[in-house]
Amino acid sequence: MNLEYFIAKRLNGAASYKSSASSTIIKIAIIAIALGMVMMLIAIATTFGLQGKIREKVSAFSGDIMVSNFDGNNSEETVNPVSINQEFYPHFTAVPEVTHVQAIAAKAGIIRTETDFEGVMVKGLGADYDWNRIDDYIVAGRKPNLEGAKLNTETLLSTYLANRLGFVLGDKLIVYFINQESGRPTPLRLDIVGLYESAYQEFDKVYLMTDIRHLRRINKWEEDEIGAFEIFVADFDEVQHVKNKVYQNSASTLRAMSIVERSPSIFEWIKLFDFNMYLIIAVMIIVAGINMIVALLVLILERTQMIGILKAMGTSDWSIRKLFLYNSAYLIGLGLFWGNVIGIGIILIQKYFGVITLNPETYYVKEAPVFISFWHITLLNLGVVMLCLLMMLIPSFIITKISPAKSIRFE
Repeated sequence: MNLEYFIAKRLNGAASYKSSASSTIIKIAIIAIALGMVMMLIAIATTFGLQGKIREKVSAFSGDIMVSNFDGNNSEETVNPVSINQEFYPHFTAVPEVTHVQAIAAKAGIIRTETDFEGVMVKGLGADYDWNRIDDYIVAGRKPNLEGAKLNTETLLSTYLANRLGFVLGDKLIVYFINQESGRPTPLRLDIVGLYESAYQEFDKVYLMTDIRHLRRINKWEEDEIGAFEIFVADFDEVQHVKNKVYQNSASTLRAMSIVERSPSIFEWIKLFDFNMYLIIAVMIIVAGINMIVALLVLILERTQMIGILKAMGTSDWSIRKLFLYNSAYLIGLGLFWGNVIGIGIILIQKYFGVITLNPETYYVKEAPVFISFWHITLLNLGVVMLCLLMMLIPSFIITKISPAKSIRFE
């Protein structure tokens, strides 16, 4: 035990850069591990952060699952009404994974001003609408009052449409709906009481929100008729499974579609983030492993004479290899420590200060969102240590090929 301790102390001299020949190589290896760890932490944090934020934003404005009439209509406009008197409304007790159900309707219209016009989608909401999901996106004014018995003309408009058409908070606007039977436009006058900005361009460019009773009147629906139901689930990762259960527990005349099925291009796109993240992790681990292999070979070559003496004294090859691997693990740990400190520091700075910005038209967010958990960090560190040590088992095999007689005379 005392002999192994003495040898470990000698090897740790290299880790402390006492050997001028290996100092530069060891420093490069430690820096490579630290930088690789920083890159991997940032890749994981931004991947999970961006995926989570986009999913959260898309589902907040469109629901995780939509239940509508089984009429084959795939447009955003709800043409054929659904009775609000369903067993699953307002509480979907048959599917416990469902957290909220709300009734909505949507109708295409045109906003016309003195100088311009714009096609829009008017989304009708009821008193059951969960504003908590989009409250953070209301940047001016307030949400429309949908709970009063008296129908009002309040609406929530996006800042994109307000800027494009020259509206400000408190202005009035007129939406024209084309009557399919007569071909004549039906006007709806609304008062802008709030402005929202989600950076989810597919929604901001089109939607304004108001009382669902306006759309009932224009569509000539009954008081108990709506366009569709938006359903929210507790765990988005289970949305497809929950969608199947929702479909099985709803009327045969209704269909259920998840947000993944309704917006496939967005979710296929964010799946690509996983590939990029895994690619970065793989490249960084390979680079760190190669640098550690070089450092290990330098340590072995510098201590060839010492290895020969140990073999002559009867020390087994595996015991000597373990000592070099222990020392390599120390160097890896040193690189991981600084990599974690720098990487987590950068992530926290981005989380609280939003230093890195993105183009919302491309990424649906203005700032790069980050998310990382204790388990992500732990698993990443354990994975890096294990893979790097496994990569060094092969080069450490060179120790078994060193001859005591020749190495003792080695200079």
